[in-house]
Amino acid sequence: MAKKRKSGTGTVRQRSDGRWEGRVVIGYDDSGLPKTKNVLAKTKRECQEKLKTLTESMVGRNDRKVKPDMLFGDWLCYWYETHSKPALRASTQNNYENVIHNHVLPEIGKIPLNKLSQNDLQQFYGRLKKNGRKRLTEQYGAGLSDRMVRMCHAVCRSALERAVRDDLLRTNPAIGCKLPPKKAKEMQVLDREELQKFLIQAQADGYYELFLLDLCTGLRRGELIAL
Repeated sequence: MAKKRKSGTGTVRQRSDGRWEGRVVIGYDDSGLPKTKNVLAKTKRECQEKLKTLTESMVGRNDRKVKPDMLFGDWLCYWYETHSKPALRASTQNNYENVIHNHVLPEIGKIPLNKLSQNDLQQFYGRLKKNGRKRLTEQYGAGLSDRMVRMCHAVCRSALERAVRDDLLRTNPAIGCKLPPKKAKEMQVLDREELQKFLIQAQADGYYELFLLDLCTGLRRGELIAL
């Protein structure tokens, strides 16, 4: 069965013909879709070594392309793969990749990094709020939620902050942008009757002890599953 390697080092899987295949993202096309390269080997260990060599060679190649006038989309993808992705959980990676490929790259990815202004970002956030939703528009409307607009800003700001640290920019244009207010969701609590129904169903499904422990202790999901 295929197994995912550590984030940022690609993936390794065993093919149906018995050989091992390693695959890594080496860049992105004009549409923001990932471009990959692969290696093949007879054993998993050999495949991992080949993939490591390929990954190291591509990182070096990308480093030489980093410059102030590169496209913001190219910098964003480089920042994500090199500096951000290795430290993120899989679920957070999915959120970042959704923001990058579905929203940021199509809108402002073609602007040169050193030409991207606060006004560009402010107008981008305004468009997201007005008609940035890609699906379920009939159910939720054309605009993105305040939370998603703020997340797009957070990704852009982090990438631009790294560009400042790497001396590609003098200042971060994302600082000072006006954002939708952060609204706290009202907590919803089950009443006694609802709680009883929930536990009865959990017992029928074989999860009674799991949910009873969670209700009694308030453990986080990771701690609960570990127990």
